[in-house]
This record gives sequence, structure tokens and C-alpha cells, in this order.
Amino acid sequence: MRLVTGFPGFLGSALVERLLGRSDEPVACLVQTQYREAAARRAATLTDDAGVPRNRIRLVEGDVTDPELAVDDYERLRRETRVVYHLAAVYDLGVARPLAERVNVDGTSHVLDLAARADADRFHYVSTCYVSGRYDGTFTHRDLAVGQSFHNHYEATKFEAERLVQAAMTDGLPATVYRPAIAVGDSRTGETQKFDGPYYLLKLLLRQWPVAAVPVPLRPSATRLNVVPRDFVVDAMAAISAREESVGEVYQLCNPHPPTILELVRALGRAAGRRVLPVRGTARLARVATERVPGVADALGVEPAALPYLSQPTTYTDENTRRALADTDVRCPLFSSYADRLVAYARDHLDEDTGAMV
Repeated sequence: MRLVTGFPGFLGSALVERLLGRSDEPVACLVQTQYREAAARRAATLTDDAGVPRNRIRLVEGDVTDPELAVDDYERLRRETRVVYHLAAVYDLGVARPLAERVNVDGTSHVLDLAARADADRFHYVSTCYVSGRYDGTFTHRDLAVGQSFHNHYEATKFEAERLVQAAMTDGLPATVYRPAIAVGDSRTGETQKFDGPYYLLKLLLRQWPVAAVPVPLRPSATRLNVVPRDFVVDAMAAISAREESVGEVYQLCNPHPPTILELVRALGRAAGRRVLPVRGTARLARVATERVPGVADALGVEPAALPYLSQPTTYTDENTRRALADTDVRCPLFSSYADRLVAYARDHLDEDTGAMV
């Protein structure tokens, strides 16, 4: 049995869809009680769309913050689990440290413990490129602790969680680590469950017409934002996780040709029907204003913790990812090729925004 955490979240749902098509093996999804109904609806949709029996997805109520995952029958789960995909995490850039540690660090430790007790054949862990923190330089799949500082508790705790996974790998756990860059909607449909990251810029654009002023760093053509669509991340994970030679490896699922900040805001502006006026050198000022002046962040639709990424000095490499995908048709598309679909979907669904990274 394959165990997936992080369902019915943004990436977890798409990954389960891919796993249903891989074999007839059941997929167990660890689901928090408050998300049980949403998970049941999502599971029914996925199985019906795939034309497979609904019992192919088994929902297991639990919580990664509990040492035994708060499940009714931990021993049964241990006995039946063969492969683990651990995606559950708090993806909120503004998360408080205690919650981030409880979910991202302790939760990963507990799922690792289950995998060890189950003597699992494989452990797949979803980290993030932003374990790099604010590293000034090129960050490769071989890097982790490079003396970096962190923008927020999300980055810091994902870094600590990956350290746990890599330590377990060193001790013999057959694990693989995936580091997505900033994930946005599906490149074909624009579908997403969250409107953060670049969507904060889009919200700001949509609040202005016909000209939209956007805060950008002093050199917006020298800074890049590494954005990847959900379908690329999940397709890459599905393809790489099927390879035996991926055991013990770290894969950065990033865009080898990321847009500059200027290219990104102009692509969003074109898709939104706005003429963009980049206001250079104001990204830092915008962060201070949104953090310290009441009401500014809500009025602009911007999360203050997202603004430092407009001047992120880190470059990410993906050479081993491209090698692993060379004989597949999985490629990361250029942002400009699907920006219009992201904007179209967002226009229709922004009122459903919960403000959380799922």
C-alpha cells in the first residue's frame, strides 16, 4: 500500500491522481478530521474520473503531529505501508514558529518513524527549493547547509525537516527528496487551490486599471523568480519516484529558465489587460508598509512575507532532474506560455481564496 500525507491538498491531490494510474495498488491518504468531507469528495472525483473503484483510495483519519499519527490502528498502518509520499506541511510563509515546528519538523520525524517501523521500500519527501533561505549564489541539489539565513519560519523548519530526511537516508532509509520551486496553477487549465506567491502580484494588478503600479526591486531585470506549474511538479515526481536509481537522490523541481521579475509582472499584466508601471526600488518599502501600517496589506491583497522573494539572490540548478526526465516528455514550460491560463482561472476563482498555502 502507498501512504500519502497532505491530501486533499494542492499537490497531494494531483499526485494521488497519478498514482491511481500507475498500478492497482491501493492508496491510503492520511487526512485530518476537519478535512475528511473535502477529502471524501476529492477521492470520489479522482476515482470516478480514473474509472477505478472508489475503494482504491482509503482515507485514514490522523495527524502527523502525533507520534503515532493519531490513527485508530497504527499497527495495521505500519504492516500495510510499503511506500510513503510525505507532502503534509504548513506552507504559509507567515506561519508562527511553534506551529511550523510541530507540523513541518515533528510531523516529518513521525512519518519517518512510521517508514522505519514499516521497513518501507521507498520514502518520498517533498521539501522546497527554499531550504536555501536567502543564499547569495547558486544552490544545487547537493547543497543544504551553506550558512544561509532564512526569510521566515516556513523556510527554517522545512530546512530542519529535510535535514532529518537526509540523516535517515545516510542511515539507510531508501528515500528521495523533491524540492519544488514556487508552485503555481496547472499550466494547461490554470487550476489551483491557493492564491499566494505570484498571485499576490496579480491581485495588486487587478485592483488597478488601466495602468497598474507594481513595486519591484531596483534591478528587476537582474532578479528572477523561480516559478513552476503544478502539473510539472507532480508529473516530475511521479516519473522520478518510479525509478529505482532515484533512491538517495535530491531533485530540485525548478524552472531552468525562470522569468525575471520584470518579465513576470509584464506577463501577468498582459494576461490581465493592464499596462504595468514597475516602480523600481520600492519592493523593500512595500514590505515595511504592509508589515507596519494597519490595513495596507489587506488593501493591496499582498502577504508581507512574500515580498522578499522579489529580490531573492539565489539561483537554483536542476541538472540531475533534467537527466532523470530526459527519456520522458516531462518538461517545465516557460512562464509566459501559460500566464494567461493562470490569470483566467484566478479571475473566476479569487473569491474562493482562503489565503492559505495548501
